[in-house]
Amino acid sequence: MSQPRRIVRATSGFFDDLDRQLGADRGILGEPSRTDFQTLELLEIIEVFATQSELLPELIHGRTDYRVLITIGTLVPVITVIGQIAPDDAVELISLHLDFDVGWPGRPGD
Repeated sequence: MSQPRRIVRATSGFFDDLDRQLGADRGILGEPSRTDFQTLELLEIIEVFATQSELLPELIHGRTDYRVLITIGTLVPVITVIGQIAPDDAVELISLHLDFDVGWPGRPGD
C-alpha cells in the first residue's frame, strides 16, 4: 500500500541555502542558476518528499520527523535535502546542500 501524498513546503532557510550556493545567472563554467535548479531539480525533490518521505532515511536515529534525501541531479552531481514532517503532516524542506566537487570518472581532470 502506498503512503498518502504529502504537501511539501520549502522554508525560507531552504531558499537561503539555495541563494548562497547558486547565483541568479549561470556561472562562467556552466554552473546552473537558481532558476535552472528550481526548474530541473526541485520539482523531482518535491515529488520524492511528497510520495516517499516515509521511505527516506532518518536524519537522526529515532527522530522519524527528520528525513534526508541524497540524490544525483541533472545539473548538480550530488544534492542533499533535509525535510521535517510538520505537525500538519506536511513536509518542510529545511536544508539544501549542493556538491559540485564530486569526482566523476571521465571528467576532465580525473
